[in-house]
Parts: sequence; structure tokens; C-alpha cells
Amino acid sequence: MMSKIVDTFIAPLCHDKIETLYQDDHLVLINKPTGLLSLSGENPQNLDSVHHRLVQIFPGCTLVHRLDFGTSGLMVIARNKAINAALCQQFSQRTVTKVYSALLCGHLDDNEGVIDAAIAKDPAL
Repeated sequence: MMSKIVDTFIAPLCHDKIETLYQDDHLVLINKPTGLLSLSGENPQNLDSVHHRLVQIFPGCTLVHRLDFGTSGLMVIARNKAINAALCQQFSQRTVTKVYSALLCGHLDDNEGVIDAAIAKDPAL
């Protein structure tokens, strides 16, 4: 029997606006601010999220992917189920190129590199 994961995280209120970078009849590209959930989740105290805000403007919109709470950046929002399915397929087939940038303090020996490690241990393991 699988146990249900209890969402105890309560996100602080995010006062930043979501910037719309592009929109047409099929999709919306936004700049998600840091400190905003992509999806509200199970905890009713976390109502504010990218999805909650955008569905007020674009009824029926769905997230194609998510960004972590503490991550800002470009998000792709589908305006209908057919577009969502097509875009999700591109993400699952890895035909979408993702680029992550980080602001660092200090000096790096190399201009670029690859980190191939878990961000955190999965508590379910």
C-alpha cells in the first residue's frame, strides 16, 4: 500500500507579477518570478500559483512543465488540451532544450561545467 504524501509546506505570499513574454491562440510564455509556486498543490493554504493566476486570464490553460518555487524563468503554458499534449510530448521526448543559469558568488576555475548529482535525497527512499 502506498502512503499519501502530506503537503505541509506553506509558501509565503508572492507579490511579484507574472510577466507575459508572448501569447497567441495556442500558448503563453511567461517569466515566473522566484517565490511563486507553479501549481497550488494539495495544501489549501497554497492557493496562489502560476496556474491559479493564469487560469483567471486564460480559462482552460494548463502548465506544460513546472519550475521550482525558488526558481525564476521562462514557462510554457498551453491554452488547450491538444496543445498541452503536443508540447508535453516534446518535453518527454527531450526535443526541448533547457538552459539553466545561476548567479554565483566567488571565482570559478572553468567557464562552464556539468553537475551530475541529485539535488537532495528523496525522503521516500
